[in-house]
Amino acid sequence: MTLSRAQYESFLVNNVSTISTLESSLRSISWFLPGRFKDAELASEALTTLLNVVSMYHDTLLQRVVKNNPSYRPLIPTTLHTRFTRAWMDKTSIYKWASRTLELIKFTELMIEMGLRRKFSEKMRWRGIILLEVIKAALRILLLKTTRRPLASPTIPERDFDPSTLPPPSSATSSPTLAPTSNVPSRIGTPDHLKNNHIPFEPHPLLLPSSSRSEASAEEYLAAKALTTSSVKPSFSLLRKLSGPRDYLAEIIYILRPLVYVSLLVKDKKSPLPTNRALVVVLIMEFIARNLRRSPSSSALLEKEEYAKRDKDMLWYLLRGSIWETFTRPKLEGFIGWTVQKPLIGLFGSLAQDWIPLIDQYYYYTAM
Repeated sequence: MTLSRAQYESFLVNNVSTISTLESSLRSISWFLPGRFKDAELASEALTTLLNVVSMYHDTLLQRVVKNNPSYRPLIPTTLHTRFTRAWMDKTSIYKWASRTLELIKFTELMIEMGLRRKFSEKMRWRGIILLEVIKAALRILLLKTTRRPLASPTIPERDFDPSTLPPPSSATSSPTLAPTSNVPSRIGTPDHLKNNHIPFEPHPLLLPSSSRSEASAEEYLAAKALTTSSVKPSFSLLRKLSGPRDYLAEIIYILRPLVYVSLLVKDKKSPLPTNRALVVVLIMEFIARNLRRSPSSSALLEKEEYAKRDKDMLWYLLRGSIWETFTRPKLEGFIGWTVQKPLIGLFGSLAQDWIPLIDQYYYYTAM
């Protein structure tokens, strides 16, 4: 088992660019599958779920390879989100397994709903959805208790390095042309294509006299090399601890939103009269959490990024409840009708038309 795992790691590192390209291509294909044949949405989601789970496993293996190679130096600095989440995964196993379990549920929840819809009654399907939301809320509260900081999304590090840049093994020990009795390395000669190369390189702008360069060029160069406050902060300090009951209340309200929404949605479906109670309550919770949360300082870049993500996620409410039925869907159907006779643009209209029934039928297509 150990040997096969080592072989797989070696194959992954040596072909990471090809594998990444294949993953991206298959994800693109999955967008066009719904509506093409019977149960195409199930095949599309199964493919997407498989790719997400395999990618998470690949990221774990690649991170282990990089961690065990002290000579590796990334070409691009590690993102603040990756530094923070990786530090917590290395510090405590509770965070590591809770975050991985949470992301695994998010990868598979839509496929689970599709299976429940096909094999069980509507009542059992919604019970399964509520159970998933209970588990997700419990895991998020556990992560909140562990870190005592606002939750980062996603809770696991994202792939932000290229293992193909790993330094190759030393040629002095692996080169077949090096005689084993040689004690002194042979002198490296000048390559033929450089022997007659007498054309000098252009000097760097910063080496030119001040009269021939502008002050802006120096400022632009130094700005790119300058370190920010977040660059030198310890990884655990990238998100400040929650300082009081108000901060904790804001996070707990934010965590409980999906569970409250789906619970009220199930109750509203039993009502003989249509109601927007679930949508109204969850929007109120959104605004309460937004007003209670603290204002990040100018140097708290990761916290500002996280709150910006949460604000953008509110656009998903355009695909929910009465907002979807009375505003978004009529607008989308009008766009589809306009693109019917339009070349190329009609492709996007046809794709949107295939996705409309899925938004109506499945909860997790628009869940957050």
